[in-house]
Amino acid sequence: MTSMPLTSPDRDVELLGRLAVARERLLEQIAQRIVGQVDVLDGILMALLSGGHALLVGVPGLAKTMMVQSVADALALTFSRIQFTPDLMPSDITGTEVIEEDLTTGRRAFRFVRGPIFANIILADEINRTPPKTQAALLQAMQEHEVTVAGETYRLAEPFFVLATQNPIEQEGTYPLPEAQLDRFMFELLVGYPSRDDEERIVERTTGDQVPVVQPVVSADELIELQRLVRRVPAPRIVVETAVRLARMTRPADPLAPEFVKEYVAWGAGPRASQYLVLGAKERAAMDGRPMADLEDLDLVVSPVLRHRIVMNFTAAAAGKRAEELVRDVAEAAGR
Repeated sequence: MTSMPLTSPDRDVELLGRLAVARERLLEQIAQRIVGQVDVLDGILMALLSGGHALLVGVPGLAKTMMVQSVADALALTFSRIQFTPDLMPSDITGTEVIEEDLTTGRRAFRFVRGPIFANIILADEINRTPPKTQAALLQAMQEHEVTVAGETYRLAEPFFVLATQNPIEQEGTYPLPEAQLDRFMFELLVGYPSRDDEERIVERTTGDQVPVVQPVVSADELIELQRLVRRVPAPRIVVETAVRLARMTRPADPLAPEFVKEYVAWGAGPRASQYLVLGAKERAAMDGRPMADLEDLDLVVSPVLRHRIVMNFTAAAAGKRAEELVRDVAEAAGR
């Protein structure tokens, strides 16, 4: 994810304009169903346009599932919803081999039946309600965009995204995501309660007899082209250095770590956090139609990139210290 100068300047300037317009059109279509939550929707679009995955965390009834469904409808992409339950098996996600008999010859052969993972956008609904062996079925797909079944590897169609939802208050019958899986999500997006005005609009809209329709406004090929554009947006050396410093400051054993990190953190963010900080800054600039990322862009993605990558220790639990607070303290200690 090293910074590269934009190629074909005239073409890229045109694409930057198209990206900014695409963002507005997507938000406009999604607003047919979703009231407010602009920051969360922006985070989802940033992850999609960066080629990353996003984890949506919020209490029940905040339209997390509808939000993802609406984003999928606004994109001309294939969509699969997987309801994660305790009895879900890995093959229910990736697919399985079945024996088929040729009625003409009588010969039997295995045929692979593709699972719901073979789509462009995957909604992993309540991802923490299924055991780790099933959660792990997503690991290869999220990182390599492929799945391996019975020794055979199958490539997933591009673009490919996993948008997962999680309820933070119900812990019975749940299985916390392992750190290796959390690290594959570019952003953790916190879905909060709507404002009073927004809630009144939600109630008015959802208790009537009209069903809002979301029209697709961006195709798969357009999305892939915009993703490549984001990668070409330059990130100055100071942005890269600051991103790496922020990630390293969360690691207790690192010389850059402040004392409060050494006291409260068991494990800090890995190199993937540094990569996503820079990529997120590039995407933030591109969405605003600007041809270069800056430190202000980086500041906007620090919390959603870092907070789910930090493992707090028992001392932090006893002191009531949360990862969200610690990330703010780290950013402040870094002068951000």
